[in-house]
Amino acid sequence: MDNQYFSKEGLERLKQELEERTTVTRQEIAARVKEAKAEGDISENAAFDAAMQAQATNEGRIEEIKSILENAVVISATNGGSVVTVGSSIKVESDKGSRNFIIVGAAESDPLKGFISNESPLGKAFLGRKKGDKVDVKTPKGLAEYKILDIK
Repeated sequence: MDNQYFSKEGLERLKQELEERTTVTRQEIAARVKEAKAEGDISENAAFDAAMQAQATNEGRIEEIKSILENAVVISATNGGSVVTVGSSIKVESDKGSRNFIIVGAAESDPLKGFISNESPLGKAFLGRKKGDKVDVKTPKGLAEYKILDIK
């Protein structure tokens, strides 16, 4: 698996999720399984089936998080804001006005909140660019032009 980029906060949230799933969620599911088994015949027990499905889903997510954490790289903009990198906070302007974005790893992306993935077309287009650069990005609605106003 390739490196996955995270902000310090994003990595901490992922670690907290792992802790929650390995302690609280596991115990809750184990109690549900035990309760469902106590009801008798498990071959036609919907509560047992649901609990086992929840257990499988939780364990799958735990393994996924562990794998992500093994390849996690904490990002920070260390170039003094001269060039857009993963971790940069940028202000851009397009024909739709100005907007702020933070370039993050794919696991943290949330475009509605302005967190764009370094792997997305928009994120890729900004990487390596400087303040004042104009960037053309192919979008589903056609070509969009952005001007980088500021980099932090």
